[in-house]
Amino acid sequence: MNKKKKKKKSHVPIRLNILFFMVFILFSVLVLRLGIVQIVYGDDYRREIERTEDITVNNPVPRGKMFDRTGKVIVDNTPENAITYTNRGAKQDEMLQVAKRLAKLIDKDTDKLHDREKKDYWILKNPERADKKVSEKEIEKLKETYEGKELDKEIYRIKVDRVTDKELQELTPDDLEVLAIYKEFTSGYALTPQIVKNKNVTPEEFAVVSENLQLLPGVDTTTDWERSYAFGSTLKSVLGKITDSDEGLPAEQLDYYLARDYSRNDRVGKSYIEMQYEDVLHGQKAKVKNVTDKAGNVLETIPVTEGKRGMDLVLSIDMDLQVAVEKIIEEELKASKAKANTNLLDRAYVVLMDPHTGEILTMAGKRIVKDEETGKSVMQDDALGNITTSYNVGSAVKGATILTGFKTGVISPGTTFYDAPILISRTPPKKSWKNLGSMNDINALKYSSNVYMFYTAIRIGEGTYIPNAPLPLKLDKGFTTFRDSFAQFGLGVRTGIDLPNETAGFKGNYGNTTGLLLDLSIGQFDTYSTMQLAQYVSTIANGGNRMEPHIVKEIREPLLENNELGPIVQEIKPKVLNRVDAKPEWFDRVHQGFKKVYQEPGGTAYSYFGSKDYNPAGKTGTAQAFYDGPERKKFGKEPPEVINLSLVGYAPEDNPEIAMAVIVPWAYQGGQGHSANLIIGQRVMDTYFDLKKQRQMGKKDPAQDQQNSTDETESEKTE
Repeated sequence: MNKKKKKKKSHVPIRLNILFFMVFILFSVLVLRLGIVQIVYGDDYRREIERTEDITVNNPVPRGKMFDRTGKVIVDNTPENAITYTNRGAKQDEMLQVAKRLAKLIDKDTDKLHDREKKDYWILKNPERADKKVSEKEIEKLKETYEGKELDKEIYRIKVDRVTDKELQELTPDDLEVLAIYKEFTSGYALTPQIVKNKNVTPEEFAVVSENLQLLPGVDTTTDWERSYAFGSTLKSVLGKITDSDEGLPAEQLDYYLARDYSRNDRVGKSYIEMQYEDVLHGQKAKVKNVTDKAGNVLETIPVTEGKRGMDLVLSIDMDLQVAVEKIIEEELKASKAKANTNLLDRAYVVLMDPHTGEILTMAGKRIVKDEETGKSVMQDDALGNITTSYNVGSAVKGATILTGFKTGVISPGTTFYDAPILISRTPPKKSWKNLGSMNDINALKYSSNVYMFYTAIRIGEGTYIPNAPLPLKLDKGFTTFRDSFAQFGLGVRTGIDLPNETAGFKGNYGNTTGLLLDLSIGQFDTYSTMQLAQYVSTIANGGNRMEPHIVKEIREPLLENNELGPIVQEIKPKVLNRVDAKPEWFDRVHQGFKKVYQEPGGTAYSYFGSKDYNPAGKTGTAQAFYDGPERKKFGKEPPEVINLSLVGYAPEDNPEIAMAVIVPWAYQGGQGHSANLIIGQRVMDTYFDLKKQRQMGKKDPAQDQQNSTDETESEKTE
């Protein structure tokens, strides 16, 4: 018995020794591991614990200004009080609490809230009631299809769908205001300032928010900028628009802008000059570096670079001249509409261009539209119509027709044709406004002979005219020859102006109708814009150089001083797009004809320009066309016939400094017409040279007073 007991006792210490030995080994391994961590990797882990992230944030700056060629401010920036929010890692409930506090201090518009956003907020306010909208049985059923985040998303979708209109009415105006503010908070990006309110921030709101910033983490008061227009609606459609803080970057160009260091909520140009010169106008944004810890808390904000306002644009436009021309268009449009036996007349356009540089001095257009709210007629800026709309312009293109005849060799200087009706079988007579008798190239322009142009077109189409017989022509060759030649002057092609969305006009389908080639030769088939006419007449005026028109003259560095121009960064140089393949003596013939049109008795513009001392020249145009305006749906498939009026000109004829194009579409319908094109053209030319003379004498610009009275709304009431 004793021996057995001794053996049992001796067995226990062995097990304990083994256990102690194993514990010793484990502690030794642990100590060794801790030693390795402390000695070998200690510095690495210490750096990881203390790790910070440097996040660079861009702060927006004011856009560049726009000036006219004389230094007058056209587009400026008006400072506005603004309240912003920067999310520095705040959680949802934290942002909601700040939104509630801020809602008590400011008024926030709630009109832009959508039902979905209201439902989300209702669920946020009533989580228990929202949970009851989806039963446990439904959830179990959903688990058969969804899991994880997808399951949560589907459950939430069902909750949203089941929030009723009656429940939404439980949200008070105060709730909606909190929601509107909270929406702005959550629409921003981490560490990027987001506009909460920048419209109609009262001094009281600005002050009380500034005083309570310590209770509003992430909220700040700052200065924002809004575009202002010194000349009201004048040229505003061409100046373009920028996106507002709600829009941010356009969705269709998001990748483009993000790749160029824009933030998603940046405002950018979205049309015309503002868009075309966005890279210049947007400026260099201020950059600050936010140093954050691993948890995302901002430890320090370090300025990196100071912001720099966008560069300024000096436009080629003369705003005094622009304002005066717009006033002329308005007055004559109203007067002509009263005379015309049609209600279709609703617009008129004028372009003034330097024929040697392509600089656009005036780009004016007006359109009469009906105000949807009042039902009354209003006069609206339509300067863009000079490049976005095109029309049959009639005889104004005859200078190009004569030069096309010279270039192809079918006529030569001095060639004569007898002007009498051309009789083609099964076709109405093709004739001039009266039988003009024997015509050479110069007098054909002076008296505006259609028949001279018809014979030129017949020869280009390699046809032979026999009275009362069919007139076979090589239409493909004829149309190609004319259109290629006209394109050298800028007719039927884009002019290249530094604005988007320019039309090239419309080329008609001629089929097998030979008479349409004759119509093309007198400007009654293809359509052209006012800008194309200006480029065309400039090409004739300067002797054959097709100049690229441009509306921006210079890009300049911004200055801090108010409304002063900085150093030139880039000057837009004149650009010759092509040289018309024609001899100088051929241009001389057209110049003589154009001069006779304006200055010699019998010329179609003589009664309006014959006595002018600025030596004008040019060509009138009257086109039979079909109405294609905003009321066309009323007429079904048979639009009414109308008369389009046009005018091109330049002066002085011997050394041109200004070229002009005028179009008055749908001016009247048959019967007694009017001469709005000539009256507008005369008054515009007079204004240009009067303004030049007064400036040379040091007198006040005649249009200066007009700026002060310019309506600051988008449109003006007609009388």
